[in-house]
Amino acid sequence: MRSDVVKLGLERAPHRALFYALGLRGSDFEKPFIGVVNSYSSIVPGHVHLRRIAEAVIQGVREAGGVPFEFNTIAVCDGIAMGHRGMHYSLPSRELIADSVETMAEAHALDGLVLIPNCDKVTPGMLMAAARLDLPTIVVTGGPMLCGWYGGRKVAYSHVYEGVGRVRAGELSERELEELAMAACPTPGSCNGLYTANTMACITEALGLMLPGGATAPAVSSKRIRIAYETGWRIVDLVRMKVTALKILTRKAFENAIRVDLALGGSTNTVLHLMAIAREAGVDLRLEDFDRLSRETPQIAELIPSGVYGMDDLDRAGGIPAVMKTIEPLLHLDAPTVTGRSLGENIASAKRLDEKVIRPLDNPIRRSGGIAVLKGSLAPDGAVLKTAGVPPSMMRFRGRARVFDREDDAVKALLDRRIREGEVVVIRYEGPRGGPGMREMLAPTAALVGLGLIEKVALVTDGRFSGATRGLCIGHVSPEAAEGGPIAAIRDGDVIVIDVEARRIDVELGEGELERRLEDWKPPKPRIRRGWLLRYSLGVSSANTGAVIEAGK
Repeated sequence: MRSDVVKLGLERAPHRALFYALGLRGSDFEKPFIGVVNSYSSIVPGHVHLRRIAEAVIQGVREAGGVPFEFNTIAVCDGIAMGHRGMHYSLPSRELIADSVETMAEAHALDGLVLIPNCDKVTPGMLMAAARLDLPTIVVTGGPMLCGWYGGRKVAYSHVYEGVGRVRAGELSERELEELAMAACPTPGSCNGLYTANTMACITEALGLMLPGGATAPAVSSKRIRIAYETGWRIVDLVRMKVTALKILTRKAFENAIRVDLALGGSTNTVLHLMAIAREAGVDLRLEDFDRLSRETPQIAELIPSGVYGMDDLDRAGGIPAVMKTIEPLLHLDAPTVTGRSLGENIASAKRLDEKVIRPLDNPIRRSGGIAVLKGSLAPDGAVLKTAGVPPSMMRFRGRARVFDREDDAVKALLDRRIREGEVVVIRYEGPRGGPGMREMLAPTAALVGLGLIEKVALVTDGRFSGATRGLCIGHVSPEAAEGGPIAAIRDGDVIVIDVEARRIDVELGEGELERRLEDWKPPKPRIRRGWLLRYSLGVSSANTGAVIEAGK
């Protein structure tokens, strides 16, 4: 076993002394050493319950004949970090998480890993580490929170953000907004819609690194504890059989994951994360792959924020096994999984238990998937749109630009009712380098909904959006403004044309005008000039390559 280097032989007596200090017995040195990576935090609702998940994993590891060692990573709550300086740290935290898991696993020569993430950047960060380390690995997330109820309807986290705009529009009182806030998030767990955290959980199950049913079982359910226990047991088997992460993270696995994402209409952030994970796995995954698969993959579910169903409804309807069974003709059924069986074998007996939640393949919500990649004079290297949230009337849009160099200024203009119908709000210098950290923007998109502008105003940015976003909101514009991309040259009043079906986003300017403006452009000084974020901004790649830290920078 890999851990033999720290536990066997005459020269390792000092190492054993330290393990004895932890309470290990002599017989334990014959067993696999399993890292249990727990991202517990008492400030993150999606992670506050993870001690119980870890306990079940540890029990399973011990009963299967392994030795569990628990350690932690950081976890940023995107909701709490949203709309202020804190959001600059969210996407960069993905890199810190991957690095910390790598560091602990390598420093202590662990034989296998059970990863326990739940929120937006923690799951992809841990998956990046899994690919980088290539150890036997299984993921068990903390699970989604239940939806709340308010005013006779099911509500979730995104409804509170939209409620802010409704208060400004006079449709909701501040007292009612506070009541909604108290009702929207009634339990621990990842936020209760198909936002980024839950989309990443669904993708992880589709990748084959999670036991079936693990993506959708509610955080507060006994099913979640049973899956955690079974995960702990199973990781010991994987170590003994030498089934490592890269044996599962194949090209076929990534295509299966993208298909599931598209069928669900999930978050656009998965584009960033899957490309980053694929890069660590040595799989060549590009923006064009998402668009190609999207054209071929019907959307068969519409969950909050685009629809009315929550993650609990998806679980009740059969979860990800039922989704994959529905799109079975489109999947690579021979892809291996951590169960020891192929994906096809895993889903052989899966059934759709509610066809309102998971539609049949011949009666989809949309004939194509939930993500589109747009290119054009405004985004030569690509931009990403969640088509699942776009009103049909907005699939082709032409409007004059209102340009803002910061998210905060755009939000203020929206809430002050200074944005007119038919305009395109452009928010730039919010990309991976320019932000820095590519802030997630829920405040401006939710304001569009709350103010009744969802079918009247478009939003374009080199930043990114929350998984809770809906509307004609185009992000990841590449190259970003801080790199001298065309978005840096846009001015108020320029006409922007968006054609979703044609996958185009262009600015209407006279011949050579855009190039002349860019010749006069000068890069801005970094907004944050010290600490980790400065180092991040100097080394991070463009959004169209996953916004990863590039070697040698």
